[in-house]
Amino acid sequence: MTLRRRVLITMGAGIIAALALSGCQRKDDEGPTQLSGRLFVFNYRVASASYMITLKKIAPIPDGTTAVAEFENPAGGDPLIVNEKIYSFWDKITLESPDLRCVRKDRPYSVSIKLVDASNKTIQTLKTQVKSDLDQTVLPTKPLVVGPAYTANPDVFKTDGSADYGHDTACPT
Repeated sequence: MTLRRRVLITMGAGIIAALALSGCQRKDDEGPTQLSGRLFVFNYRVASASYMITLKKIAPIPDGTTAVAEFENPAGGDPLIVNEKIYSFWDKITLESPDLRCVRKDRPYSVSIKLVDASNKTIQTLKTQVKSDLDQTVLPTKPLVVGPAYTANPDVFKTDGSADYGHDTACPT
């Protein structure tokens, strides 16, 4: 066996061993879920933006668990807080913020999630940041459609054929 072949076999075995060991180790702050997705959702039809965070269940979740998500408010002020009851049979947990204003492109916004059991004991804490690749100024300030049939909003689409998409001037620059 050549020296080069021995080195490649040894390196390959080392990489496999490292991967196997890293798969078995758990960090102290890990719990029954792991972060699987984070993004901003822009819905131009209804002129809204929101955070969406998804968690993947990786261990059993006790009955009566609640997720408390604290989203940084892009418009400033107090964080936006959402309490979501978690069911033990869920494999995926989706947390969505209320509607947002003033989301800016490439700015990191903080999100903190705490899973608490029925006795209000914290079983897991997750912290992350979310960046948008769009600025919220791409959205109109008024919904483009109204009603269940997606009727054009008369406040936006005028009878003379013009359109007023509005502009949110209250957002800090």
